[in-house]
Amino acid sequence: MSDRLSNLLQRFELSARVYHTGALCGIANFDGRDGVGHLHLVRQGPIEVTDRNGIRQVVSVPSALFYPRPLAHQLHADERAGADVVCAAIEFGLGDENPLLRGLPDLLIIVLADMPSLDSTLQLLFSEAIAQRCGHDAVVGRLTEVLVVQMLRFAIERQLVDSGLLAGLSDTRLAKALTAMHADPSRAWTLEALADSAGMSRARFAARFAEVVGIPPGEYLMQWRIGLAKALLRRGRPVKQVALEVGYGGASALGRAFSHLVGMAPTQWLEQQHQ
Repeated sequence: MSDRLSNLLQRFELSARVYHTGALCGIANFDGRDGVGHLHLVRQGPIEVTDRNGIRQVVSVPSALFYPRPLAHQLHADERAGADVVCAAIEFGLGDENPLLRGLPDLLIIVLADMPSLDSTLQLLFSEAIAQRCGHDAVVGRLTEVLVVQMLRFAIERQLVDSGLLAGLSDTRLAKALTAMHADPSRAWTLEALADSAGMSRARFAARFAEVVGIPPGEYLMQWRIGLAKALLRRGRPVKQVALEVGYGGASALGRAFSHLVGMAPTQWLEQQHQ
């Protein structure tokens, strides 16, 4: 099977910035207005996690707490005992552009002992975080990016998410169609071609796709293309060129799809983003 993650990660560049390593005592607040996701690696706890709705969870064993999107939350460690935590800001596209972000829960918690394949990355990351050697920021940032990719891989392989894109990528047959769409968005995809790539009949493929991913294949394809278009427009690419890259015959065809999904033309949307 083709790589289920690489095309997504190439389209939406993953970046991580570690901003805290070591002891955490008391309360740390994250209001979500920074516009980034967060990864908290709890080496030693316990630590209490509270979200914006007041729902509390106690993390008592070494764990990874991944907030893929900006979301207000709070970490609370005992004032005296404290906790040992590595915290990083995570970015790889905005929520309405990257389907990986749309397909992840608000908070993904993975017990580190459940991921033995991550041991070497974690040990190197913790070692670099503590040592503060030459090139510290670059090294811990890159290691954190590797860790996020490994966590996504783990979530797919263990089927930790039961709906949305990650659930689709966990399904052997649907993953083939999704990977094909991600790899070649400019192709004139038909339901029959997607079903063939999955090795399923059209009716069975359409029903299974909607059941697992949550939306019909055609709607997912449109969202994927418009998400790519938004990312390319942000980078200053001309509308006509963007249209061809994401599978539309020209600027007018892209404009119709864009308006249908976003509610405004690409140029209007881009002006709004600049403002």
